[in-house]
Amino acid sequence: MQSVATALDRLGELAASPTVSRLAAAFEAAGHEIALVGGPVRDAFLGRPVNDLDFTTDATPDEILAIVKPIAEAHWDIGRAFGTIGAKIAGETVEITTYRADAYDGASRKPEVVFGSSLEDDLTRRDFTVNALALRLPKLELVDPSGGVEDLVAQVLRTPAAPEQSFGDDPLRMLRAARFAAQLGFAVEPATEQAMTDLAAEIDRISAERVRDELTKLLLSRTPRSGIRLLVESGLAERVLPELPALSLERDEHHRHKDVYEHSLTVLDQAIDYEIERGVLDSPDLIVRLAALLHDIGKPATRRFEAGGAVSFHHHDVVGAKLARKRLRALRFDNDTIAAVSRLIELHLRFFGYTDGAWSDSAVRRYVRDAGDQLERLHILARADVTTRNRRKADQLAFAYDDLEERIAVLAEEEELAAVRPELDGADIMRLLGVAPGPVVGEAYRYLLEVRLDEGPIGPDAATERLLDWWASRDA
Repeated sequence: MQSVATALDRLGELAASPTVSRLAAAFEAAGHEIALVGGPVRDAFLGRPVNDLDFTTDATPDEILAIVKPIAEAHWDIGRAFGTIGAKIAGETVEITTYRADAYDGASRKPEVVFGSSLEDDLTRRDFTVNALALRLPKLELVDPSGGVEDLVAQVLRTPAAPEQSFGDDPLRMLRAARFAAQLGFAVEPATEQAMTDLAAEIDRISAERVRDELTKLLLSRTPRSGIRLLVESGLAERVLPELPALSLERDEHHRHKDVYEHSLTVLDQAIDYEIERGVLDSPDLIVRLAALLHDIGKPATRRFEAGGAVSFHHHDVVGAKLARKRLRALRFDNDTIAAVSRLIELHLRFFGYTDGAWSDSAVRRYVRDAGDQLERLHILARADVTTRNRRKADQLAFAYDDLEERIAVLAEEEELAAVRPELDGADIMRLLGVAPGPVVGEAYRYLLEVRLDEGPIGPDAATERLLDWWASRDA
């Protein structure tokens, strides 16, 4: 947290930038108010980078367009119905929104958009006091009607209005509370947290797409654990991601298996650390984080108590992949994300067989083939899944995975492992066997691929001989 004087200095520097100063001058000349609002002001106090420039004004959308057109390199009005006009000014993208005084009926998913006339009233309808801060331009007057600066100092999330009213107006704000708690490292004020619990069922009014977007922002924060905990403890997760609280399995009377929920949070923490440390993926990586959080969601459905007090979760990888696919579809994630996450969950146990005995080269090839373009993410997930407190066991697993990665690297260099395919393609198969396109070509190709995986490169001549032998034995 910066001092107020330091924050105001930062805001003054921002106001002097070409983008902000041009906007301020243009609106003042047109006789309209304009203020920098929300995240940029908050982040100036927190010493965080200021990325998005959001403004609010008493001008209507038509008036905003008339003011920005002469000074903008580009402009767009896709958010015009909600009072928002976008523009690119001096190379920076900005959004300018008319003061809002929205009306909610407590039932529909969207408010009736009503424009307001007062900056203070606009600020008090926002989600949290720390986001209800504005800097009037060009006079550089800080406007804080709800005590947002004090809450920034205290590192507390609180709603400007009564939380029951705020969350009743827009239930998505409850998910935003969890997201900001994680992003900013703040605590949610007790009355606000209680309202999240009391009104959790109201989240059902919110569209799957909006829920997905908030969950995504939460997971992409550096340390999402606190926000996820808040979702589970408030009962919100039960409504939007029920597979997660279901992981809090009651332990058997012998306490012989760990809390799967806590394990999953630890795997998520470790996956994020590996994602950053390894530096291969663009970070933050949503697919890694979804797979880490959901990798064990098949355990509740597969838990069995065995003789002697043991607990088993046979095939929880396959069941978990199906459950993840279903949940991510319901949340309207894109098909590529769904396919990648479910594939990683399906494969996340595969590595642990490596420690039971040395894998053959063909087993290593299959591991790479099955992972496909998710191999790096699978490396991260498998490593992160080691949460044992037994240091000796953890070291053994880490050394084993180091060995596996080294073998993959050697085979990749020798055999172009990332592009494993038979030496003969479909055209070759049809020519050699004298067949037309059809199922038999795919069957022959799969046979040759298995040969390639078992034995490595054998050359086109040997592959031809194998193919003809297979064809002859098939007709025998």
